Amino acid sequence: MGITIRFGRYAAQQCRERELRKPETFDFLGFTHCCGRRGRGLLIVRLTIKKRMRATLAAIRETLMRRRHESIPVVGRWLGRMVRGYFNYYAVPGNMYRLASFRSELCRAWRHALIRRSQRHKLLWSRFNRLVKKYLPPCRVVHPLPSERFCVKTYGRSRMQ
Repeated sequence: MGITIRFGRYAAQQCRERELRKPETFDFLGFTHCCGRRGRGLLIVRLTIKKRMRATLAAIRETLMRRRHESIPVVGRWLGRMVRGYFNYYAVPGNMYRLASFRSELCRAWRHALIRRSQRHKLLWSRFNRLVKKYLPPCRVVHPLPSERFCVKTYGRSRMQ
């Protein structure tokens, strides 16, 4: 027999009746699913599982420290591919805060690895920001909501051509 989790319109009200602080959540396919609000409507919010994000960042930090002696363009292109792949999976509406924190932590780890290349580091913030802008993609939603994704734009014409 499975566990029943209250989701939907009355989840918050039922949790208050049961003296819980907020509605329950569950983890599935790399996301923590929880109830949320947008304006007057309710929706299911998908957030990256914190444990998975920490594990991914730890693996990338370790690899960065091993690759810190390689040239900056090589490591930058590799990091860009890693971030693009991560965003291709986790960039859903409502998860932008976690994506931005992932990207900023990744930037911190890369800067730390670059500074550790020499005893007298000369990595100015202006130069590092140029590197980040050149190699790491910005955060954006890759998978929009179905109402936006399947919206047919006909611009007043018939959709039958």
